[in-house]
Amino acid sequence: MTHEITIDGSTITTPRLRLRPWQRDDAVGALDIYGSPEVSRWLAPAMDHVEDLDQMRNAIDRWIAQPLGAGGRPSGRWVIEETETGRIAGSGQILPLPPLGADLELGYQLAPWAWGRGFAAEAGHALAHYAFTNGEQEVFAVVRPKNDRGAHAARRIGMEWVGETEKYYDLRLQVFRLRKADLDISSLKPRPVER
Repeated sequence: MTHEITIDGSTITTPRLRLRPWQRDDAVGALDIYGSPEVSRWLAPAMDHVEDLDQMRNAIDRWIAQPLGAGGRPSGRWVIEETETGRIAGSGQILPLPPLGADLELGYQLAPWAWGRGFAAEAGHALAHYAFTNGEQEVFAVVRPKNDRGAHAARRIGMEWVGETEKYYDLRLQVFRLRKADLDISSLKPRPVER
């Protein structure tokens, strides 16, 4: 997967997506993600199912209060917008993993309407570029064992499966890792041999 990625401050663009900081008026689009049982079932305990717009606005207010790059690391939460329509397709995050926060998690959730279009991998790939451009050497994705969509997206980003652990969130999770040196290696196309 090769993507043209542009990083302009806290906004990241790819050919099909724009990742930008959350705003309070994004609550309706956010509820399509976090209010969906098909999405929220994979997120607890990190985030519970969101029941209504007020609860969604409160969550967004908390996200806005923690600006991108808080703590001196390239962390934060982004809206994933489909460039063509401006519609909120998902949410992307780079956040310190509990319990100690030493490892950074690359996360992505999509509204069900956006599934199957490669948006999670494209957004995750862009977020990895953001993390690596801002000094990180590796990022992780943690996925529940039966979350095949999440695992597939991690692999499409170029992440390698490194095993299972109960280190994060006190849950048994599949762990995927991407190192800076490996970003885009899987997407390089062989060049023709000159004779």
